[in-house]
Amino acid sequence: MSVVAAGVSKWALRDVSFELPPGSVTAMVGSNGSGKTTLLNVLAGHLKPELGHTSIAGRVAYVPQHKPMYKSFRVKDVLEFGRRMNDIWDADRAEQWLNRFRIPRKLQIEDLSGGERTHVVLALALGSRPDVLMLDEPLAELDPLARRKVMRELLTEVNDKGMTLIFSTHAVGEIAGVADRLLVLSRGRLLVDGDADELLEEHVLYTGPHASTSPVEGHVVLAKHGRAQSSFLVRSGGQRIDEPWTARYVTLEELVVAHLERDL
Repeated sequence: MSVVAAGVSKWALRDVSFELPPGSVTAMVGSNGSGKTTLLNVLAGHLKPELGHTSIAGRVAYVPQHKPMYKSFRVKDVLEFGRRMNDIWDADRAEQWLNRFRIPRKLQIEDLSGGERTHVVLALALGSRPDVLMLDEPLAELDPLARRKVMRELLTEVNDKGMTLIFSTHAVGEIAGVADRLLVLSRGRLLVDGDADELLEEHVLYTGPHASTSPVEGHVVLAKHGRAQSSFLVRSGGQRIDEPWTARYVTLEELVVAHLERDL
């Protein structure tokens, strides 16, 4: 798919193509302005691509980063609003989410903390019984401990309901062990798309004496050189290497940062 930014001749997304299996958990990462929010809006049906198409099977729920809600509504009013606006509504599922995080029903939205508002919109989304749940920076207003708990609960929803989860995030270090698929966006283009474990097995960092070329065959994602030492992140899988060169697999955060740094 390709999308042009409104009012200008600049591409917001270009030649972005991928498939996600049902029941998968996909992390979408990239710097500000990389196209993450635009892509989620296209997938949600809020924007139409200039070229190409999207296809999503089943019901979709989308929670944008700014989490729009009527400030004068009480929490219980938001749930009633969800019941009235959705053809399918699972009140128990929405209530259970709020119960897990002890969200009071009688308070108005404007009186809630940012983290509490996050739980209300997540309850609203889950109550619609989505087949695909899309979240734009869902954990941004939560503290580190709360982020881990929320992600555990979302993974439970995925496992129990067979739901597909797609979320954008800047907290790259927190997606390891959570996402089974990875999308890396930069300047409206898709740099990386694949199974997270497979990507980690493919990317190896080789470090050794100063050299102009990689000591192994494969696509060099990023090369760095010091006065006496060079390192090459190569997408080729582990290969046998002789001393003085060393090799190690990288973390998911190192993988993402390297691809983004290469694209600067």
